[in-house]
Amino acid sequence: MNIYKINNIGELIRDNPYVGRGIVIGKSESGEYAVSAYFIMGRSANSRNRVFTKRDLDLYTEPYDASKVEDPSLIIYAAIRKTERGLIVTNGDQTDTIFDGLKNGLSFSDSLKSREFEPDAPNLTPRISGYLTFMGDGFSYEMSILKSADPLGTACNRYTFSYPSLPGLGHFIHTYVTDGNPIPTFQGEPERVAIPDDIDSFTNELWDNLNEDNKISLYVRYESLKSGEVTDRLINKNS
Repeated sequence: MNIYKINNIGELIRDNPYVGRGIVIGKSESGEYAVSAYFIMGRSANSRNRVFTKRDLDLYTEPYDASKVEDPSLIIYAAIRKTERGLIVTNGDQTDTIFDGLKNGLSFSDSLKSREFEPDAPNLTPRISGYLTFMGDGFSYEMSILKSADPLGTACNRYTFSYPSLPGLGHFIHTYVTDGNPIPTFQGEPERVAIPDDIDSFTNELWDNLNEDNKISLYVRYESLKSGEVTDRLINKNS
């Protein structure tokens, strides 16, 4: 087993019907870009009734058809928010918890101590989060998963992973292993994935390999470490 293997993300998600929501963070192959990506999938009509919407440098989930929204509590939120020194990416309203915590002097992991997995028994969907911290013309990043300690949701396990940014390497964390009832929660460390320089090839690799029936939206962001210029791609299945 090669623990340093860098995977092609398309191969990791291909033929998997349901990896849920996913976050990718890393550095492009040339070292020029800080890269982040977020996608959502859904099985129910309520989950599938969503689109991504940009507001300046932030990203939000919004209903595609507001008249069909059944429960907005776990599906409508800020997914990406820019901070003074970094970028937050999450799969829920803990984005705002992290933003407020950082503003008040807390660390990324300390900001999440007030949160736990989602209250959607029996799935008890984990909360996944990432934070890029920019320093000069470089950056480091952290990823977190908050998940239930048992099938009843009686306690929360908290895991935080910290990474230096290395050219061509990213890490991929997602909410579920695959489809099921209940849906099995993601296990282990974030997966090592290749990050190319070309945003379109990376975007297509992700979108084309997500399950056609269950994929909903994808956002990919490349930020130049020299100029700070942002290049991004947004795909909504509902459009």
